[in-house]
Amino acid sequence: MSKFKRTIMVTGGAGFIGSHLIRFFVKKYPDYKIVNVDKLTYAGNLENLTDIEKESNYEFVKADIVDAELMQKLFDEYKFDSVIHLAAESHVDRSITNPMEFIYTNIVGTANLLNAAKFHWKDNPEGKLFYHVSTDEVYGSLGETGFFLETTSYDPRSPYSASKASSDHLVRAYHHTFGLPIKISNCSNNYGSFQFPEKLIPLFIHNIKNNKPLPVYGKGENIRDWLWVNDHASAIDEIFHNGKMGETYNIGGHNEWTNIDLIKLLCKIMDEKLGRESGTSEKLISYVKDRAGHDLRYAIDSTKLQNDLGWKPSLQFEEGLRKTVGWYLDSSEWLNRVTSGAYQEYYEDQYEKR
Repeated sequence: MSKFKRTIMVTGGAGFIGSHLIRFFVKKYPDYKIVNVDKLTYAGNLENLTDIEKESNYEFVKADIVDAELMQKLFDEYKFDSVIHLAAESHVDRSITNPMEFIYTNIVGTANLLNAAKFHWKDNPEGKLFYHVSTDEVYGSLGETGFFLETTSYDPRSPYSASKASSDHLVRAYHHTFGLPIKISNCSNNYGSFQFPEKLIPLFIHNIKNNKPLPVYGKGENIRDWLWVNDHASAIDEIFHNGKMGETYNIGGHNEWTNIDLIKLLCKIMDEKLGRESGTSEKLISYVKDRAGHDLRYAIDSTKLQNDLGWKPSLQFEEGLRKTVGWYLDSSEWLNRVTSGAYQEYYEDQYEKR
């Protein structure tokens, strides 16, 4: 008999959101066994978790969710009663360059996990949960008004969002067809510490610090809703424990910004932090050809989550952005290792040489 109350597989736990979620769960629930299953692609970084990697309720397994046989073996070995599925290829530009990678990981990988859970839980679904973490991008693009609701029709516009939409549909199908216990959440753009610097905020912090150009798509008029990653982790915690089975919950920051306004605020904060004359960093802004299929506006209505479970964001955006900038400036060694690729040696040093 396991000494742990629950044994949870977290896929993609070495990534940006996954590492924050794992830290949150490992610290908050010492009676839960948290097994981090990650392929360690370019965006998976075990250095994100050095502060908790020795905890007795944490374990890392290097594995690819596209390997169906291995997923079955892991379920056999660990007897998971829960899955929190975050593993995904998530960068839109990369999905345009290489759509098949997104199809394999986001669709086939999700199907493999669903099949493993269905097989191992079929005789005793009580107390089991497959929690699928998705994105607001599956809903497509909004005009100047309106918000994405849980009932909004799907209208994905990129290979990335189409692959995530497909995985959402699969999860719901396994719930309705096979009775698999599931929950889904769709979240807006996250920001915070440990984010891989291909994404806007850490990329531009790095570029401003090094006086490199800040490439802005089109006129920078695209609008996104931004959520602090720690608030996302707390929302997942709330939904995991108290959300209704079979339900979908939107997680948003009530925090819409045009890209250009966000970038100008980031420039202002960076000038202050680096002791530069006001307006210095804005001179690095350069406008580039807009991305193919670039959605104009995303905006999440998370009223259901607030009304049903009492969750709301804890940080205002400017405060969160200042904290985020401070972290990246204080963590220059982490950023240098990530941008140079040196972080990929960590697994070999810590795990393979033991």
